[in-house]
Amino acid sequence: MEAKVTIPALAQMKREGRKSVGVVAWDYQIARIADRAGVDFVSVGDSVGVNLWGHSNPLEVTMDEMLVVCKAVRRGVTRALVSCDFPFGPLQEGTDSAVRAAIRLVKEGGADMIKLDGAADFPDAVSALVRAGIPVFAQFGITPQTALQYGIPYGAQSAPGAQVPPEMTAKLVEEAKLLEAAGASLLDFTNSGPVAGAAVVSAVKIPVIGGFGGGPWLDGRVRLAHTAIGYGEKWLDSKTETYANVAKASLEAFTTLIGDVRAGRQIKG
Repeated sequence: MEAKVTIPALAQMKREGRKSVGVVAWDYQIARIADRAGVDFVSVGDSVGVNLWGHSNPLEVTMDEMLVVCKAVRRGVTRALVSCDFPFGPLQEGTDSAVRAAIRLVKEGGADMIKLDGAADFPDAVSALVRAGIPVFAQFGITPQTALQYGIPYGAQSAPGAQVPPEMTAKLVEEAKLLEAAGASLLDFTNSGPVAGAAVVSAVKIPVIGGFGGGPWLDGRVRLAHTAIGYGEKWLDSKTETYANVAKASLEAFTTLIGDVRAGRQIKG
């Protein structure tokens, strides 16, 4: 078995110009498959609420629910790093609350590092977690709120070649440096675009990862596992290209199962 991935190993990959790869996963089986495939990290996202449980808003996800999901992924991963999101609440409630929540995710959930959304607004919390010995995966970048502030269309930022105004690029570089100084181990740069993304990568020594709106200008990429494999009802009719289409394969399997049972044939498996 390959050696376990470490945070210093990801930093070394950046220095050598090698890209790191992660997936967002929420269950034991997908975690096992992704780990076996060789991803560098598995991110347990609070996106589980919308994408797996059908909530209308990720804010509905609780700490206890995140712990259940993090434990499941942890059991499936032996090589990759496991990062776990805070649900909405502990970070917003203050630094002490954030530290207590992070300790639970590490001690009970088995997380190797903690991901903080909107971390640029909470540098003190980043530093507090680092002082407690907990590595931080700090998210920052273009949000609906900051896009509105700069008068740019948020939705367009996920398109290939999307760019942000020069003055916003400077602000994003400043935020990245702030998070690095606060002790973050990795940055998750949302909707980076090729100009701001490249500028941030050059400005900091820690790896800069991106999902939505990212690209090869970053140190690495992260993707929802369910998106990569086309696992979800929406992929039945989608024209978007994925690496597989589990939804269509599942529909065909269930249709065949129904046909076998109704025809009085023995079922498979």
